[in-house]
Amino acid sequence: MIIDAALNPAEIALLPGFDLSATTCVVFDILRATSSMITALAHGAEAIHPVRTIEEALSLREKISGAVLCGERHGERIEGFALGNSPFEYRDVAGKRLISTTTNGTVALRAVEGAERVLVGAILNMEALAEALRQAAPSRLLLVCAGTFEEFALEDACAAGLLVQALGAKDLTDAARATLAVARTFEQPIDALRAARNGRVLIAKGRGDEVDWCARVSEFSFVGVMESATIRTLRP
Repeated sequence: MIIDAALNPAEIALLPGFDLSATTCVVFDILRATSSMITALAHGAEAIHPVRTIEEALSLREKISGAVLCGERHGERIEGFALGNSPFEYRDVAGKRLISTTTNGTVALRAVEGAERVLVGAILNMEALAEALRQAAPSRLLLVCAGTFEEFALEDACAAGLLVQALGAKDLTDAARATLAVARTFEQPIDALRAARNGRVLIAKGRGDEVDWCARVSEFSFVGVMESATIRTLRP
């Protein structure tokens, strides 16, 4: 298994132009899009439809009866949307279909929709991710770190590195090796999330409990898989 990583939004913007048909991608937006998605699926969400823009979200809702609009801009709930980007908002979503648009996470997910397989990455289901990848044994694995606005995000790289570590992989590109180095810098994932700019901003806003939640390791034993721009639960 050759493991590579896309470490920032500039790299992610190029991915739609690449042939990813033989590549499995894992997308990380730890604070907080992918963590919220995994939380939603754990609480029974039927499906999540990630879209790039607010306009796409509004258009798609007209086609999906009863779908719930959710997402953020600048970290805050979009005006007129039912849910924002806090994982704690996704505990009463059983049976619902969610349409999500976020600044970075949903953009990163859609950038790799042409991949052989797309998994939603979170610390919350790290061991399930690793086990799914061990079983599938893809020849190429791309770890997609969604970032913040146009910048690298420490927490995403840390999560990617934790997955590399869990897989015990040896065939790493320099970018993948860099994620492993980031993960090894911190004694616990929570230390990385609290040190990250996003984590510090959330803590300053009184949302430290969200940071703590997103750092919980292997809280859930399933993975989220995106097929045809729709994310659903895949259990072992």
